[in-house]
Amino acid sequence: MNWRNCIILLCLFLGGGVASAQDSIKNRMAIDTSSLDYDALFNELDGLLDSLSAPRNFALLNLGVGTGYYDYESKSSYLLQSYRKLTYAPSLGYYSKTGLGLSVTAMVVNDGRNINPYMFYCTGSYDYLKNNHFITGIAVSHFFTKDSLPFYTSPLQNELYAYFTYKKFWVKPSVAVSYGWGSRSSYEQREEYITSLRLTLNGFTQIDTKENIHDLNLITSLRHDFFWMDVLGKNDYVRLTPQIVFTSGTQKFGFNQTSNTYAAVPRTGSNYLYSSDNVFLDDKMVFQPLSLTGYIKTEYAVGKFFIQPQLVFDYYFPADQNRFTTAFVMNAGVIF
Repeated sequence: MNWRNCIILLCLFLGGGVASAQDSIKNRMAIDTSSLDYDALFNELDGLLDSLSAPRNFALLNLGVGTGYYDYESKSSYLLQSYRKLTYAPSLGYYSKTGLGLSVTAMVVNDGRNINPYMFYCTGSYDYLKNNHFITGIAVSHFFTKDSLPFYTSPLQNELYAYFTYKKFWVKPSVAVSYGWGSRSSYEQREEYITSLRLTLNGFTQIDTKENIHDLNLITSLRHDFFWMDVLGKNDYVRLTPQIVFTSGTQKFGFNQTSNTYAAVPRTGSNYLYSSDNVFLDDKMVFQPLSLTGYIKTEYAVGKFFIQPQLVFDYYFPADQNRFTTAFVMNAGVIF
């Protein structure tokens, strides 16, 4: 086996706290790794991998399935009632070797009446991949949400997400900022839900007719990837990624909850920000701790196919009870 193939194989292995689009495709190369000293190879080539391996164009087809909480209108109370539901998230994306990417995702849930594709969103992204010490990127998403839903969705219609990951440490630190904004008409459509969620926390609320429709989050995380290659054959591998994510920010509306594959898109650190059955909104623009989340992410890949089970443990600070919850997400897809 030559050194160039070794270098290409290891590109994803040293990706940062938020996996980039180009990192994932390099890990799908089919080569013979039976005679490698992995520890020595990782130590010697850590600083050379990204510069010596050329990015590629690729498309990603993915289906995510997970559990999440939805706040429904209650027939017996003015407060919303939270229910745990199974959510499906099919997505299709294309990523260029220049770092540019474009994806489309649907969010589908059984809302108690039928299978409801209640939200669609488009994301344009750019990952900077030309530095050996860090990766950084930016993504912009626009959400299209159905009207007259029986549960709460955020009035924020747009989200700007930027991240930075330093790759030279054994545990990769990452920081990300997420800023969401929407329209007055979208707020008015959900005003009753918003008032109810704020009453849950404060016992009272005051509606501001000049309210600014925006929220801001700061996300910090630490992660490390462990790998086992040639597990069931010569062309496969297993990845185990423990990750800790701390989220702070404003909570006037809450971001739309989404579930994304962590292997190929830069939104890794932000899925399931509020996996809690007690999500509260605040009518003041206050920057505060929101959640501390632990992820156990696993992946099995063979050739172009991958499957990614994720277990999520979330502690939601604003809640006065039932702060600790769990969630499960399963992604499966193909890169071609």
